[in-house]
Amino acid sequence: MPKTWLITGASRGFGREWTIAALERGDTVAATARDTTTLDDLVAQFGDAVLPIALDVDDRDAVFAAVARAHDHFGRLDVVVNNAGYGQFGMVEEVSEAEARAQFDTNVLGALFVTQAALPYLRAQGSGHVLQVSSIGGISAFPNIGIYNASKWALEALSQSLAAEVADFGIKVTIIEPGAYSTDWGGASARHATPDPAYDTFREKAAEQRRARAGDPGDPVATRAAVLRVVDAEDPPLRVFFGDGPLAIATRDYESRLATWREWEPVSVAAHGSTA
Repeated sequence: MPKTWLITGASRGFGREWTIAALERGDTVAATARDTTTLDDLVAQFGDAVLPIALDVDDRDAVFAAVARAHDHFGRLDVVVNNAGYGQFGMVEEVSEAEARAQFDTNVLGALFVTQAALPYLRAQGSGHVLQVSSIGGISAFPNIGIYNASKWALEALSQSLAAEVADFGIKVTIIEPGAYSTDWGGASARHATPDPAYDTFREKAAEQRRARAGDPGDPVATRAAVLRVVDAEDPPLRVFFGDGPLAIATRDYESRLATWREWEPVSVAAHGSTA
């Protein structure tokens, strides 16, 4: 059966690729973007199967209105994709209060608002699938994007709790964790804090490390088939990496954490105190 999708940030990157993937196989999509003219070519190609909606996910009232419009227009929502977001670059010391708040407003609260707006419809129909677009940066953390990492770690925690809360309603949750891809995440859509010269030497070192991690960036078009496999799965995963590389990064990180926790276990147990 065809599915109805709601995809935020549909004008570029993964949001656009997954909008195309859904439309090409005969699904319908409510596609949100700050500037809906970026979706004109999809409207011309797919007609009434795509509903462009102008939306800034930072605006809670606008989010609820957009989700209601999408549901009323198509009559249901099967897949809700929280893709809208951006990368904030800057060392932790460099990031301003306004930049930190803006990062969380979009990457965390935007996803929260969309999810909250969609859940009553999904509960009423007894089904639905929420896709939260996180990152390998939601599993590990890297220099010069600390506030971005923090926003994705928050999204990961929120989504894991959500999955437990809505399972009895027949609603699935999947956290998609991409590695490096040839998108404009680090380009036009990125924001940069004012650099502090004290970090200039380390900044170059961090940039070299980032280039080494990225290796051969993935092709965003290849994620079309991958996301369709996820949404069509009878038992979809809570978490799934996209790209060749994230698993190795996560494995090293978690092995290191486990080793440190085990090494310090005597201190941990002593900190529990006497239970006698």
